[in-house]
Parts: sequence; C-alpha cells; structure tokens
Amino acid sequence: MFTSLYRTLHTACTGPRQDAAALFVARGFGAGLLPRAPGTWGSLAAMLAAPVIFMPLPVWARLLLLVPLTLAGVWAAARAEFLLGRHDAGEIVIDEWLGLWLAYAVFPSLGWWWLLTGFALFRFFDIVKPGPIASLQRLPGGWGVMADDLAAGLAAGLVLAGLRAVFA
Repeated sequence: MFTSLYRTLHTACTGPRQDAAALFVARGFGAGLLPRAPGTWGSLAAMLAAPVIFMPLPVWARLLLLVPLTLAGVWAAARAEFLLGRHDAGEIVIDEWLGLWLAYAVFPSLGWWWLLTGFALFRFFDIVKPGPIASLQRLPGGWGVMADDLAAGLAAGLVLAGLRAVFA
C-alpha cells in the first residue's frame, strides 16, 4: 500500500518546479549547501529556527506537525537523491531538521542551554548511529534518509529528558 502510494506521489510530484522545491526542502532551505559538515549546518539551522517556528506551538501541535513534515522530507529526500544521483547525499539535511525537532518536540519550553544540549546529543546519535539506528539507513529511498535521523532524534530527546529530570 505504501509503495503504491509513494509511486503515485513520486510520479505526480515531478517536473522542473517540483524538482526545484524538492531540492530546496531536501537541502534544509539552503543550509545543506554550506561548505564542510552539511549535517551540522543543517542541525544548527534547525536549532536556530526552532524557537521561532517550532517551539511556540503547543506540544500536541508540534507532534502533529512532525507527521506531514516527515512525509514531505521523505518525498524531498527521495527526489533529491534521484536528481543528485547519490544515496543520502551530504547536502540533503532535511532529515537533520526533523530529527532535531523530534528531540525538542515534547518539551513545553527549552532555553538556549537545553537547545544546545539537544543539538549536541542529536549530532552525537546522528554521527555515531549506535545500535539499530545505523540499520535504518538501509530502508529504501527517502525513508532510509529520514528514519535514522528520526531515531537519533528520539534517542537524543530521551537523553535530554533524563538530563532535564536531573538538572532542571
């Protein structure tokens, strides 16, 4: 079912404008084009945007918003992979945005110290990819790009919750 839905959407969402939109979204609205360590730049952009765009929303709205954003990220990442001719190309950083925002999602508010801590935890889990996180990259298409970062975001959020319970 998901495969046929994906193919239908993929076919309907191709063309010059759609390709440009896919690349813009996949590149994290431009952050993925910055030199050296695009994943870190993408995560940094997501962290800086979170207090303005994401954190002002109520927790339930953030969690709800992550669903269509993830689906859009899967589409954009898959299309970008095709257009760039590389699996999980470094400039595809929408997965960093979604992973980091997932780490922040359940907290009613976070000051800059906690945003930075979440950023560091997310980058750790995204780079090291402990346990089953690494295996998620083998999922097909955009799902493989997004899933490992969502898992890294979940792990970072759990550790962040533990740290806040002890230190906040």
